Amino acid sequence: MVDYPTISEQVDDVESARAEGHRKMDWAREHMPILTAIQDEFGDSKPFDGQRIGMAMHVEAKTAVLVETLAEAGADVVVTGCNPLSTHDDVSAALDEHPNIDSYAKRGVDDEEYYEAIEAVIDLEPTITVDDGMDLVAAIHEDYPELIDSIVGGAEETTTGVHRLRAMDDDGALEYPVFAVNDTPMKRLFDNVHGTGESSLANIAMTTNLSWAGKNVVVAGYGDCGRGVAKKASGQNANVIVTEVEPRRALEAHMEGYDVMPMTEAAEVGDVFLTTTGNRDVITTEHFEKMQDGVLLANAGHFDVEVNLDQLSDLAVAERDARDGVHEYEMADGRRLNVLAEGRLVNLASPIALGHPVEVMDQSFGIQFVCVREMVENGETYDAGVHDVPDELDKEIAEIKLEAEGIEYDDLTPEQADYMGSWEHGT
Repeated sequence: MVDYPTISEQVDDVESARAEGHRKMDWAREHMPILTAIQDEFGDSKPFDGQRIGMAMHVEAKTAVLVETLAEAGADVVVTGCNPLSTHDDVSAALDEHPNIDSYAKRGVDDEEYYEAIEAVIDLEPTITVDDGMDLVAAIHEDYPELIDSIVGGAEETTTGVHRLRAMDDDGALEYPVFAVNDTPMKRLFDNVHGTGESSLANIAMTTNLSWAGKNVVVAGYGDCGRGVAKKASGQNANVIVTEVEPRRALEAHMEGYDVMPMTEAAEVGDVFLTTTGNRDVITTEHFEKMQDGVLLANAGHFDVEVNLDQLSDLAVAERDARDGVHEYEMADGRRLNVLAEGRLVNLASPIALGHPVEVMDQSFGIQFVCVREMVENGETYDAGVHDVPDELDKEIAEIKLEAEGIEYDDLTPEQADYMGSWEHGT
């Protein structure tokens, strides 16, 4: 048993913190019709009764509504953060008040505390895991393999986590089934494109109080997240430059009208650099040496390895906090390079970060819920490994959203369905 305190034992004036956390959750809940409809559907039936759900997520108001929904469905839930700077302590304290929820998430923890909190979640001996980045899954496999037999399955929220899981699966090391929530359309096409695009740019603008108009914005990576950032930056009258390592994505960015070039060239002209690759060392010494005075460096990938801060610190002759959430590195020639949110997820780790828009996360967390439901109901049918979210679950969440928005859409006629399902119809 790990002797690690819940958030309620760590915050000052816990009652005030809980009140503010509930206020934030109430606002989010008002704009989350999918999770609200799900709660209305299961009512008092408690479909997750007897389940123990361990979670490592960004603990803020929208996530809290998902955690609460799982608990209201009857599960015992223990949650911690998946990033040292993304937790809202007041929301974490509000969650910890629920009789079915223990929250160990706290903002600003060091590495040791971060992993101690994950171990505290594992002490629940979860039957289901819900992860954002795969740190919980990795810790279970590496340090607590004896628990794997009692785990029905899991769900993974984000691109980086799915990449890690697939690598683990390829090595034959993943020993229970996990749904790749990130890769399903109702998550990927909205959360990654609109969520990351809007929230990253909004938090950079609020943190710096600077405009996007006329700036050269370098977007590293043109996957779903990079596509969203580029689209939103262009919409705010920025000049977008894309860097890529995958030829088809580079060509796609070019055909969308963006300039495409290697980072070594982009480094010379960029005003703002935003990494979205999920990989390490995207911006390094060779790039820092070419950058203009006053550039902004931000990361929208999961881990803080895309901008090499150790190399940047080695180059600097002086460092200071230029603003809350902005750390300035002064070069020997007087140039100043500014890193936002300590190189961590800028839309969640900056001092005023709120994460993705509420409506977007309602969709993503709706998928998380139905994936947990699928594991509870049919987990024994899934072998160990990474699994796509069943298409009918993805459509179920889309249908709930459309109904909530009052949007009607067409159905195939029987003749159309027959035509689409037949190979015999010719010219």
